[in-house]
Amino acid sequence: MTVAAVMVLADGCSDQKSGSPIPAPSPATASTQLPRDGAPAVPEPIKNTAGAETDPCTAVKTSQIEELGGKVEKTVTDDGALGKNCGWIFEEGPSNVNAGLVVGNKEGLSSLYAKKAHGDFVTFKPIDPIEGYPAVIYGTTGGREGFCNLAVGLRDDLVYTIVPQLYAGNPMLSDPCGLAARVAAAAIKNFKLA
Repeated sequence: MTVAAVMVLADGCSDQKSGSPIPAPSPATASTQLPRDGAPAVPEPIKNTAGAETDPCTAVKTSQIEELGGKVEKTVTDDGALGKNCGWIFEEGPSNVNAGLVVGNKEGLSSLYAKKAHGDFVTFKPIDPIEGYPAVIYGTTGGREGFCNLAVGLRDDLVYTIVPQLYAGNPMLSDPCGLAARVAAAAIKNFKLA
């Protein structure tokens, strides 16, 4: 689920030495230090994300999700620790796709690249930019059919994550990361129109 994906990002935000936490950098400091750990810069940051921060299901219309992954039975919103997520539950089986802005992680893709550098991921694959925005497929476990974690950098300090969990009957079962990339593309286009 997206909450798990969001928690993966959260783990990369702090470090402890000698039992005392290192404070998170202030937003001003973080913005001057980003990107880092090999993460690519976001060339045209998307600033207007407030609507999707409060109502994550507005980032991508249900009709757009249905064009990509099949008929949606319902949508649900999850108040995750690092940001709200939207879940689109498909009529076919327990398949779903969850997506949301990870507003609680102010380190964007740099957080994922840092975790990769520490060996925390089994899967880590930068992919071609989506609508001009850098993206990566990542995971702490081996690949599973119908499952994908994808993060796309909207700003150096903000990512949008997409996590499909697809089962038999879903038309995108064999390409969950393709579905995630298409959802990301739809979200980016919608953010730019906002």
